[in-house]
Amino acid sequence: MAVNSTSGRRSCLVVLPSCKEGVSAQSFIQCFTLTHSAFTVQLATPGGKTPEFINQDDQSRRWLNDFRTKPFAVPLSLEIIDPNRYTSLVIPHAPGAAVDLANNKDLGHIILQFIRDKKLICAIGLGVAGLLSAQVEENSSWGLKTYSLTGSSVFELARLPDFAGLAVIPEDAVRDRGASFATSEPDCVHVVVDRHLVTGQNEASTLTAVQNLVLLCNQRQEKSSSK
Repeated sequence: MAVNSTSGRRSCLVVLPSCKEGVSAQSFIQCFTLTHSAFTVQLATPGGKTPEFINQDDQSRRWLNDFRTKPFAVPLSLEIIDPNRYTSLVIPHAPGAAVDLANNKDLGHIILQFIRDKKLICAIGLGVAGLLSAQVEENSSWGLKTYSLTGSSVFELARLPDFAGLAVIPEDAVRDRGASFATSEPDCVHVVVDRHLVTGQNEASTLTAVQNLVLLCNQRQEKSSSK
């Protein structure tokens, strides 16, 4: 198990896009608050660039302003991430994931290593697009093709003003790659757990999805400590 050597805590990698399409401020705040209470959290983005937080209100803006003063707010580059150092990986709801994570080879290598090691993965809403990077080069197949997932539905995305310009529609892309994809009503809490993979349909599903990740991690720790 990957554990932070100085604190003895488990380590979680939170992956964010670095493009202007950004990451949902509310989904990130919920992801970080929950994971930070249970793990040592490391942020990572393509090139180690500062992420763009979108759809901020006054409360989230104050939270993020305070967050940016902390040392853990500085992301590492995905290029230098060693998957062996982390027990879990989280991608919040992020429209930018369809732009600079869906085809990111560095992220793909990290996720494939997580799949091989059966480590916990959680992706929410458009953050699910980041999972598409896990392409197995040897046979051009998707590393999660035998899994069941959820993510932003076509109905939810169709309301976006830039729907026609979206680089990836997760619902179509996941099914095209042979995996099972299920959605509930728009904006409702909907989470799918399949083995070590937790996916949430939308921003509203963030808390429930990450809570499931933490519960699964606690269960694993209890099993390993009882052996």
